Amino acid sequence: MTGDARFEDGAERPLRLMAVTAEDLQVLSALVQDAVMPVTEMRWDRARRRFAVLVNRFRWEDRAAADRMGRPYERVQAVLSVEDVQQVASQGFDRGDRDLVLSLLSVSFEPGTDGGGRVVLTLAGDGAIALDVECLEVTLNDVTRPYTAPSGKAPQHP
Repeated sequence: MTGDARFEDGAERPLRLMAVTAEDLQVLSALVQDAVMPVTEMRWDRARRRFAVLVNRFRWEDRAAADRMGRPYERVQAVLSVEDVQQVASQGFDRGDRDLVLSLLSVSFEPGTDGGGRVVLTLAGDGAIALDVECLEVTLNDVTRPYTAPSGKAPQHP
């Protein structure tokens, strides 16, 4: 008998996920909530129509195990990549500030016509990155081993 996947099923393996529907994207959004990313780690490859950002994401899928075992919370570096990007726009932050670190709150999709639309990365402090896409294809790939979260705390939202 098979059942639905659980966060714990992937606890010790790097995540490698793809979203091609708005429902899929909700899962990725939950996993990158509270990720931090230096503004210098964002890239739009116009020729390949790919936007990618290196994020330091909180390992939400490991939180319960860390609580149970009394060990520190973890983060991991991951690449969040969006394909078939036609245009990129941002607001609420200075892309030229090379010392700026952004905090990602959510990733959502606003459908347009013919399968296209807009992927929106909502940032803390009223910032956002809007990616006009021909179709929805977003991937999340962990690229490092987990490391102890520098703050030692799980992110909280009042």
